Formats: sequence, C-alpha cells, structure tokens
Amino acid sequence: MKQIGLWIENVYQSYYDALISNNRYLAYLDGLKVTLLISFFAIILGTVIGVVVAIIKVTAINYKIKWLSSICNVYINVIRGTPLMVQLLIIYNVIFTSRNTNEIFVGAVCFGINSGAYVSEIIRAGIESIDRGQMEAGRSLGLNYMQTMRLIIVPQAIKNILPALGNEFITLIKETSVAGVIAANDLLQQAQYVGSRTWVVLPPLMIAAVCYLIMVMGLTKLLAVFERRLARGDRH
Repeated sequence: MKQIGLWIENVYQSYYDALISNNRYLAYLDGLKVTLLISFFAIILGTVIGVVVAIIKVTAINYKIKWLSSICNVYINVIRGTPLMVQLLIIYNVIFTSRNTNEIFVGAVCFGINSGAYVSEIIRAGIESIDRGQMEAGRSLGLNYMQTMRLIIVPQAIKNILPALGNEFITLIKETSVAGVIAANDLLQQAQYVGSRTWVVLPPLMIAAVCYLIMVMGLTKLLAVFERRLARGDRH
C-alpha cells in the first residue's frame, strides 16, 4: 500500500509540475490558441478550394474546360500522393522564404491546400450521388446549369457529405500537430517545451492529448447538432 501511495504521489506531482507549477498552463493555452487559429483558417481555405475544384471537375464536361479539370486532377493526385510533412516543409522553405514569415499563416495555407484536395473529392462524390433526374427537373423549370447546381443539387449533396466532411475536419485538427516542424508554437510544441523543463515528457503529452480530444469531441458534437437540424428541416 505504501508503494502504491508513493506512486500516486509521484504521478500527482509530475502532473502538477507539468500544468500548475510556474503557471505552465499558460503555455498550453498559448499553444492551443495557435492550433485553433491554424485549424480555423485551414478549414476555411480547404473548404473554398474543395468547393471550387469539385465544381470545376463536375462542370468541366458541360462548359468544355477539360484543361481546368486536368489541372485539378494533378493537384489532387500530388497532394494525396505526398506526405503532409513534406508539403509543409516545401511550402515553408521554398514559397515562404522570408525570415519574417508568420508560421501560423504558413501552417494555415499548407493545411488548407492539403485539406482542399480531400474536400474536393468528398464534395464531388456528393454531387455525383444525386440522381440525374434532379438536374433535368431543374432545367425543365427554366433554371440554367449553375442555378440548378446552386439551388437543387448542392443543398442535397451537403446532407450526404456532411459526415465525411466532418471526419476530414477532425483529421485536419489532429494533423496540425506537425506544425512544430516550421517552428509554430502549437499545442504539441508547447507540451514538448514543458517536458524539456520538467524533465518528465509523458505528463505534458497526456495533457496535450486531452486537449486534442476535447477539441475533436466538441467538433463532433457541433456536427451532430447540424445534422439533426438538417434532418429536422427535411421532415418539415
């Protein structure tokens, strides 16, 4: 019993040192802020890129812009075929060469470009899952192709792709943990910094893991609420 009590005391002390001592919780808050900023702007950029690329691929046949569709295919294949960390290092060292470059901006751009390739395929699959009769019905009502897409096809596709889109955003939040390779002081980087000060690595990493878990669970809850509201709208 004495050994168990000593072990509990040591564990408590290690977590106290990693979180409370010397106000180290402020380091986690700073890292969390950076992670949230990168994730937020990356999600916005990835969604915009994904929507544009998906629309180009779907409408290329109708508007005879196959060359644009080919460019989009190259983008998707390159992004999905190369590791995210390699993309991050290339963008940081080749495109953003200034010493005054903001790491949060670079991270948001890189993760947004990476996510856009996956989002585009999710959206394209969602659009193509809608029955072709919906397009014909819209055209018969006097709507042009783009109006039919915007008013009839896309709203239905959103309901189909929301779970997959949510999974992509969750993956994106977790992938931001590699932003430390470009010196971004994100949550994981701050946890490693605390570990280097306390000489005990595991407690800071566990605290960071809990923070990521809370973020993912919060986003999952938000998406579930959104899905329920869409389902309620269908019933009405």
